[in-house]
Amino acid sequence: MLAPQFDPVALQLGPVAIHWYGLMYLVAFVQVILLGRWCIAHRPWTGWNLKMLDDALFYGVLGVILGGRLGYVLFYKPGDYLAHPLDIFKVWEGGMSFHGGFLGVIIAMALFAHRYKLRWLAVTDFIAPLVPLGLAAGRLGNFINGELWGRATSLPWGMIFPQAGDGIPRHPSQLYEFAGEGLLLFVILWLYSRKPRPTGAVSGVFLIGYGSLRFLVEFAREPDSFLGLLGLGLSMGQWLSLPMIVAGLIMLRWSMRRA
Repeated sequence: MLAPQFDPVALQLGPVAIHWYGLMYLVAFVQVILLGRWCIAHRPWTGWNLKMLDDALFYGVLGVILGGRLGYVLFYKPGDYLAHPLDIFKVWEGGMSFHGGFLGVIIAMALFAHRYKLRWLAVTDFIAPLVPLGLAAGRLGNFINGELWGRATSLPWGMIFPQAGDGIPRHPSQLYEFAGEGLLLFVILWLYSRKPRPTGAVSGVFLIGYGSLRFLVEFAREPDSFLGLLGLGLSMGQWLSLPMIVAGLIMLRWSMRRA
């Protein structure tokens, strides 16, 4: 089947163009506020309040945007941006990395924890269950844009992405990630965090869950054309996910032993 073709511009207000992908970021941040408020009201053991949530969102937005952009620059095209450093600021041309955004949020939450004199892992334990639905929104944005398509497939749900320019049916890997890293991971974390857990346990489950699901779906996702497959036939996304899985296992074991 032909992948649905959407105009990447959702709304044009004179010279200002509002893109679907930008709206998905907005959806992600709004759902963090809504879910965070629900957790504050129904999970009093977290010790959070509304001002803390608002401040954490401010730190998190900066971490996502700056980390996501710099991560893409450093992980995927360091040579290109070294030759043309001003292109780093051309965010309208695309180029964001989840793993970079993840590191950016980690640093942002460390700064937030220092400001409020909280344990860093206690902060990430509160934030982790709020993240997957935001990731789902981002992957939906990728699908709307017709980007980050999957590898060739003969399966009946394979889709032809005109943006690929080859007319080959491909895995709708954006939807796989929407379902896995987004919806499934949300359910896992939401259920796991519904009662008090040892500090660091929820964060560890997030790392294991995201890393594992991303690693698996990368087998169906087309590698970046300028990178291809790397060592052992794995993609950059898979190599960046492996440390997350290892760190999550270590963190979960550490938190359980200290419980």
